[in-house]
Amino acid sequence: MTAVSATYRRVIALGGPLLPVVSFLGRLPTAMCQLGSLLLVAETSGSLTTAGLVGGALAAGQTAAGPLTGRLADRHGQRPVVLAACWLNALAVAALVAASLARIATPPLAAIGLLAGASVPQIGPLARTRTVALARRAGADDRLVGAALSFEGTLDEVSFVLGPALVGLAATLAHPAVALALAAALLAGCGSAFALHRTATALRPAEAPAGARLPRTRLPGGVWAMRASMALQGAMFGACQAGITALTAHLGRPAQAGLVYAAMGVMSAAAGLSLALVPARIGLPARWRAAGVALVALSAPLLCVRTLGALYLAVVVLGVAFAPHLITVFGLTERAVPASRLAESMAFLTSAVVGGQALALAFSGRLADAYGPQAAFAVAVGAAALILAVAATTRPTAAARPVTRAVAAPADSAPSASADHRP
Repeated sequence: MTAVSATYRRVIALGGPLLPVVSFLGRLPTAMCQLGSLLLVAETSGSLTTAGLVGGALAAGQTAAGPLTGRLADRHGQRPVVLAACWLNALAVAALVAASLARIATPPLAAIGLLAGASVPQIGPLARTRTVALARRAGADDRLVGAALSFEGTLDEVSFVLGPALVGLAATLAHPAVALALAAALLAGCGSAFALHRTATALRPAEAPAGARLPRTRLPGGVWAMRASMALQGAMFGACQAGITALTAHLGRPAQAGLVYAAMGVMSAAAGLSLALVPARIGLPARWRAAGVALVALSAPLLCVRTLGALYLAVVVLGVAFAPHLITVFGLTERAVPASRLAESMAFLTSAVVGGQALALAFSGRLADAYGPQAAFAVAVGAAALILAVAATTRPTAAARPVTRAVAAPADSAPSASADHRP
């Protein structure tokens, strides 16, 4: 057994093998709904403009409401928040399918899309928060916590490769509505399973004194730099998506766009898992700066890509830098924020990626239409340069955890501890 596999076995053992299964299937609908809604509305309305408005409303809802969902989970626990959100989200997605098939007017259709985005249960960020709580409660060191974040990042990457693939398969064999119906079923079933899993009570916020409100702790300034870095990472995703789509269309191979993007995601997932091999002496700030350098160096060749083969090679190599940056920023945030705001902060990072991607996709798409694919890729390179600048000028700090406490676990759950073990 290799050291890496042993490390990830320890990560899975923190919550049991069922937890990563239900968390993965529960977060898969998020990766399905963006493309699924675009294909469904475009087919039923016959208008790409309407489809873009609905897709934009969905992304806007998720960007704006994600941190609020995380804050509610911090204050009231994950179980009630995820249960309410996953069922509301399932109903909203089902309503979007019904409204699209009924060909209702654009404004109410966009409003349903906004609700579908706002009600996303944020299972990915909350799974990170839960796994970190389990690791800290078990007395794990920072290396195991980092491996847990790498594992969760890999699950995200795989979901964002598999989700659109499932949508494309359903649209080809049947209808886009089938993909969104599957997403609604996964939200209701696996989202509920994630909420009800025994690990949902691994860490709860401290109770405020009777009649008083729990004080809202302030965040260090470096946290906002981390959020900016994640938004720029989302901008890279959006710009790359626009450039890949434009170039494959220019080459007369538009169907290859999804495969190219998936290849990048697969390589990113593999790179994320390999982070467990990085020596502990290389700290997270150094990894952040190294990831920034890698993003700049590996995105620059996109400006010279002119053939499909070169495109595949360039994006696969670039994928090596994506997951390390994402996972490192999640790790820095986990150390910097107080535990009472961890779920909110994790959700904020995810929302930053979604928002950055949506804005960059719209902007880069226009540039690609006007000036060609390299204009969109130039946006990606510029975003990478800004990531490096943010990483090089930010000094992350670690935060104490004075306002939260671990709670006793049920008899069938993982071993408990009486305090947060953050150094």
